[in-house]
Amino acid sequence: MKILLVEDDEETASYVLQGLQEAGHSVTLARDGRDGLFRAAGEAWELLIVDRMLPGLDGLGMARTLRAAGVDTPLLFLTTLGGVGDRVEGLNAGGDDYLVKPFAFSELAARVAALGRRPRQTLVETKLKVADLELDLLTRAVRRANTEIELQPREFRLLEYLMRHADQVVTRTMLLENVWDVHFDPHTNVVEAHVSRLRAKIDRGHSQPLINTVRGSGYCLRAST
Repeated sequence: MKILLVEDDEETASYVLQGLQEAGHSVTLARDGRDGLFRAAGEAWELLIVDRMLPGLDGLGMARTLRAAGVDTPLLFLTTLGGVGDRVEGLNAGGDDYLVKPFAFSELAARVAALGRRPRQTLVETKLKVADLELDLLTRAVRRANTEIELQPREFRLLEYLMRHADQVVTRTMLLENVWDVHFDPHTNVVEAHVSRLRAKIDRGHSQPLINTVRGSGYCLRAST
């Protein structure tokens, strides 16, 4: 199996790394949460083994960010936090299994084998790009022409939806359902107001507008008009 181990404790990392390699697995080590996050999102892995208490970004934050970005690689937490509440918190954050330190390697090997029997992950897209506009689903950063743009959470969701449907006309109803999770017409201008604010942030100062109004239909984000 191709495994990413995210562990900052040198002794534990060496012990797990050696044992898994001797068992025939291909193992890559990351020593902090941020490095682990970008490695986990940037390559296809069959299993992630993640310590909960990591420098830079803790294991829970790493798991939540990966799941929010659509990365569904099986994830096994290794941790000294063994209370029931800790286990529940880890599983709710996106963990698939939970093993408390200290542990017997035979149990770790059995859990690795069980998780490895799940369907393999396909590499997911964590960055969206249309023309010179870029959106990073992991860092939540938005840039146009290499200039960072600050967006509110709802504006980010709106832009993400428009970019995922680039060159397609999306209706007001589609936006209400997929960005606001509203399945009825609230008879407000909430969509129009948010699109207007987003357009001001994305297109202001650029000769080529990306967010276009399609009269009588809705909106379309496209690279050329």
